[in-house]
Amino acid sequence: MNTSPVLVAARRTPIGTAGRGFAAHPVDALAAPVLAAVAAELAPAGLPIDDVVLGNCMGPGGDLARVAALRAGLGTSVPGVTVDRQCGSGLDAVMQAAARVRAGDARLLVAGGAESASTAPHRLWPGSGERYTRAPFAPPGFADPDMGPAADHLAAVQGITRARQDAWAERSHRLALEAQAVGRFDAELVPVDGIARDDRPRAMSAATLARVAPAFVEASMTRADGAAHEATVTAGNSCGFSDGAAAMAVTLPELARELGLPALRVRAAAVSAGDPALPGLGAAPAAAAALDRAGLTARDLGFVEITEAFAAQLLAVSDALSLDEGVINTDGGAIALGHPWGASGAVLLVRLAARMLGADDDRPGLAACSIGGGQGIAMIVERAA
Repeated sequence: MNTSPVLVAARRTPIGTAGRGFAAHPVDALAAPVLAAVAAELAPAGLPIDDVVLGNCMGPGGDLARVAALRAGLGTSVPGVTVDRQCGSGLDAVMQAAARVRAGDARLLVAGGAESASTAPHRLWPGSGERYTRAPFAPPGFADPDMGPAADHLAAVQGITRARQDAWAERSHRLALEAQAVGRFDAELVPVDGIARDDRPRAMSAATLARVAPAFVEASMTRADGAAHEATVTAGNSCGFSDGAAAMAVTLPELARELGLPALRVRAAAVSAGDPALPGLGAAPAAAAALDRAGLTARDLGFVEITEAFAAQLLAVSDALSLDEGVINTDGGAIALGHPWGASGAVLLVRLAARMLGADDDRPGLAACSIGGGQGIAMIVERAA
């Protein structure tokens, strides 16, 4: 039996800006409709779901995957496990599911991620009354910057200009609006309580973006040569806090063929870690390792999806890998669509599936995320025969 894992039935919710359409939806209420849609597409095979693996990093705690599977009506016999690799959680969930299929420990899993910035609970540090806003990315003695100031520092170190970041942001919104207008997202979307469109994409001009003030002016920025560097990261060239979920079935190629479902084969995957002070660069070594394991170079890629948490991060990763920017996020990325943290890695795979399975192009694709604390995660997929 061929145990090379494949991805099928990749679906996602619309991505909502925090505090808007999904403001009252707990994270399991976002995950459940996507799980149910994926399970329904696999149901004709009559094969039980071995497990549900979901990424999440800012939810209420507990085992989101199990709660969401029950809410989705998958049955009490379907287990679930939740993983946290911060912004790479959704991609890591799929990677873990694929490893289990490859090892012969499972035949059918549903994997992805979910996040609700709107309903993430507020917590306090014991005894201080100080609000707990995020988990530490690194312990005392290491740099532990928030991702925004870290992106500004990365732009300074790498010499990525404000104009280049703004141009990428304009591109992201323009491409997302074009894709939305022609229905390119429709087949992958699972409407939730009447919400059927991504909330965030909007018309953005270079002139408008140029007027947005830097968001992290308090950060100390210097280039590698020690010269001063103006703060360049703004709300306009960054993602927004978002709500959403994405999932897919991870299974055997025989099942995909039996159901007549187009599939992507997982060819290679990798995680990496580096300097916690430069977390935005983390996707680059992970992608390089995945390409090496696949026996590929960046020039072999026809499709690339990288989390656009900040334009500076994406551009730094693209530069480090010498990617063809013309194949990156060609329907827009997180700057336009939003960045539901724990779901974003799975959203990348949903977007790759839509792009690759709808194109007359057999080249492989790359999904990659940079992660707080200096980590990175990447996966190489290709169309299954």
